[in-house]
Amino acid sequence: MILGAAADIEVVADCGGAQAVETVLAHRPDVVMLDIRMPDVDGLTVLNRLKTALPGAQMPAVTMLTTFDTDEYLATALRDGAAGFLLKDTDPEQLAQAVRILAAGGGALDPTVTRTVIGGYVEGADDSQQARRAVSGLTNREREVLSLLGQGLSNATIAARMHLAHGTVKDHVSAILSKLGGLNRVQAAVLAERAGLVTDGPNRPGARREG
Repeated sequence: MILGAAADIEVVADCGGAQAVETVLAHRPDVVMLDIRMPDVDGLTVLNRLKTALPGAQMPAVTMLTTFDTDEYLATALRDGAAGFLLKDTDPEQLAQAVRILAAGGGALDPTVTRTVIGGYVEGADDSQQARRAVSGLTNREREVLSLLGQGLSNATIAARMHLAHGTVKDHVSAILSKLGGLNRVQAAVLAERAGLVTDGPNRPGARREG
């Protein structure tokens, strides 16, 4: 109902986890929103099945809907390629905006969830040197963009922070993700944190959430 009320968003289908893959194959949506916990087939299983059924560029952008009691599943969703993490009580206007960002190839990161995802994933990582080696091939400007991306910022916000055109930032992000081996934005944010590039942002204590 929330998304259907947005003039520029079409909700092509909704279903339970058991019918999700079949439904996605039938409608080929740009964005898929999965509840991590569903009564029949959980969202993580659906995400994994979608990766098998729709490899590479055919895969829609997938965002996971979560609550605070599902933290243990977030790292798994990240490794499986989720492009977004949103709380179930996300403000309706922000939910619609998240879908627009995902459809345009961006990532949708609720700052609270991002803190949990990145923090937990980094704490479990045992090789920050590998992350630093991965980002060593980036230019200084690309590392600066990656640092802001690691804070969960959108391309538009990064452009404003760096006084660059939105298209320029978009090109930088595309180059960064390519150089890092085809990661998505969320995975790149984790890499930025692990490499020590993130010095401020929603995953830091006391950070201010941007509207």
